[in-house]
Parts: sequence; C-alpha cells; structure tokens
Amino acid sequence: MHEYFSLFGLAERFTIDPAQLDVAYRQVQAQVHPDRFAHRPEAERRVAMQWATLANEAFRTLKNPLARARYLLGRRGVEIDADRNNGMSHAFLMQQMEWREAVEDSMANPDALQRLERDLARDERVMLDDLKHTLDVEVDLTQASELVRRLMFMEKLRREIDEALAQLET
Repeated sequence: MHEYFSLFGLAERFTIDPAQLDVAYRQVQAQVHPDRFAHRPEAERRVAMQWATLANEAFRTLKNPLARARYLLGRRGVEIDADRNNGMSHAFLMQQMEWREAVEDSMANPDALQRLERDLARDERVMLDDLKHTLDVEVDLTQASELVRRLMFMEKLRREIDEALAQLET
C-alpha cells in the first residue's frame, strides 16, 4: 500500500500546508498524467492511470481535514467504525440531541437553519483545532478517534441542514 504523505513529500502529521499539498499534487500529476503516456505501450498507460488515480485519492484524502484524520488514525492502527463504535461522552450525546431538536424546530425557518449551520461550523473549527493538538502534540489516539466520530456526526448534521435549506428554496 502506498503512503499518501510520502507520495507528496509531506511529513505524516495532521497539520499540513494546503499550498504545499497543492504544489506537490500538481507535480505528481504532471509526472503521471495519462495524457503523457497516450503513445506509450498499454502496460505503461495502465501504470500511469493507476498512479494518477492514487494521486487523486491521496490528494482528496489529505485535503479534507476529517478524511486526513481518519487516514492518519488508520495508519496508526485505529479504525473509525462510527456505525458500530459510538462510545461518545454523555455530554456530546446530549449535545447531539439538542442539535437534532434545534434542526427539527427550525425546518421551516431558513434564518434559524443558517444560524444553526454557522454555530455548527464554529464548533467544528474549534474541534478541528483540538484534533490537531491531539494528533500532532499529545498523540492521544483514543481522544482523536472520539473527536473524529464527533466531527463525522457534525458533518452529517450540516449536510442535513443544507438539504433542508435547499428544500426551502424550492
């Protein structure tokens, strides 16, 4: 299995420089883009396509903070199975219920839904900062996996809010 960070010449940590990732991705893509191999033998074209696909997958994973955290945890032997592993703190479970109730209460009110979305985005930014510290400084994989599960819930809730807002616009 190829390692995404080394593919782009980056240190294996949660904190990355997005501009450096973009530059490294473009460099890798320039080397392996299938168009460069259009007149090469089939085997070389197939290998180039595999490398280009790997580069795209690696870029998407590392560009997205939540996906990057999940990937890092997986590399360190911690699989996030949110469907079966829902051992979150009581306080966060209560927060989930409050958010769900607020979304349900706001379904007909776009201003309230947008306010909830802004609040959720603010909370996500704080949690991503916590995740950065937890993964890069403390290296507490248990706490990091809980933060990732929380962020996954929050991402799902924001998608639901986006869908509700889109339905209100139609």
